[in-house]
Amino acid sequence: MVVLKGVPALLSPELLYALARMGHGDEIVLADGNFPTASLCQHGAMEIRADGLGIPELLEAVLKLLPLDTYVESPAAVMELVASDQARGLQTPVWTHYESLLQMSGCWKSLEKVERFAFYERAKKAFAIVATGDTALYGNIILKKGVLDSDELL
Repeated sequence: MVVLKGVPALLSPELLYALARMGHGDEIVLADGNFPTASLCQHGAMEIRADGLGIPELLEAVLKLLPLDTYVESPAAVMELVASDQARGLQTPVWTHYESLLQMSGCWKSLEKVERFAFYERAKKAFAIVATGDTALYGNIILKKGVLDSDELL
């Protein structure tokens, strides 16, 4: 737990450190409990544990600090449903929640949908993967860090 003014208490020191070290274009993955975080982190991404947290509350806290990239089509991406889940009409209400949180932070761009194995490859190249205890199917989300204008640094 972090005890600082203006910093959400559920952001761990490790996560704050990662967010601070990320540069423009770096990506961070907020991963659900089914995501292969440990194995993908063997390829270079920093592993950060947040096992007791759900992604929506973590996303809300992260968005208070992380500027999103405004120079790309979408600074947030989710894993596209596999064909069998699409065929059976699986719903992903968590994506609507994510879009709402993104809009509250000023991002009005749609979520990018990334094919499952392409999502894994992108996650391998991420700056960090945050392993949560979230149980929502297709709950994983990738955020791309943007820049702050000089007037925002005050």
